[in-house]
Amino acid sequence: MLHLQNLHKTYQGAAPLHVLRGITLDIAPGEFVSIMGASGSGKSTLLNILGILDNYDEGEYILDGQPIKNLSESRAADLRNRMIGFIFQNFNLIPYKNALENVALPLYYQGVSRKKRNALALEHLERLGLREWAHHLPNELSGGQKQRVAIARALITKPRIILADEPTGALDSHTSAEVMQLLTELNAEGMTVIIVTHESGVAYRTKKIVHLKDGVIESIEENLHPSDNPFGDLMK
Repeated sequence: MLHLQNLHKTYQGAAPLHVLRGITLDIAPGEFVSIMGASGSGKSTLLNILGILDNYDEGEYILDGQPIKNLSESRAADLRNRMIGFIFQNFNLIPYKNALENVALPLYYQGVSRKKRNALALEHLERLGLREWAHHLPNELSGGQKQRVAIARALITKPRIILADEPTGALDSHTSAEVMQLLTELNAEGMTVIIVTHESGVAYRTKKIVHLKDGVIESIEENLHPSDNPFGDLMK
């Protein structure tokens, strides 16, 4: 589904920064993958390229048979809307819209009627245990509730891939475990899930761990026995 071959990315400036240095990676449909590395390893840049939010300089990226290079913004937006759901560390909820409106927003951009998008948003909130919070603003929600709203928003367009950038980074250990359980369940339903993280507890909940260091893949680890409790004693 995702094929990267010798991918390079350099940010230009007074001192050019070569962030990705020849990334080659294949991710098949239905995989549960984490990209793990320290700050500055290039993992967020890689995720942004996978999500067609950033360009690359050299190499090849093919998404579901479509080469991703110099796409028009309309074509890139179409692929993102059809293929990819995003989950961010800081939730990226619109503060003046309630939970229902935040979840429904992607369908607004697809031209779905208000009645239909609100009904679908409510269904997704109910699935994630948030129906009674549908009309609350983000500042009235806990961190875990905000992340579940963000997950519902990511799912409402029925994407084939979830890209999660440090999805537990702003959460306590108990809530982090709940979010990882949700992502595990989505993967069990057949969705491709890719998580960027610097936390080993999160990474070892996934089935494949890509270790990134200084813009190169240091190793790829197949995790045959993902942890059911990635946060260990912190959960006790």
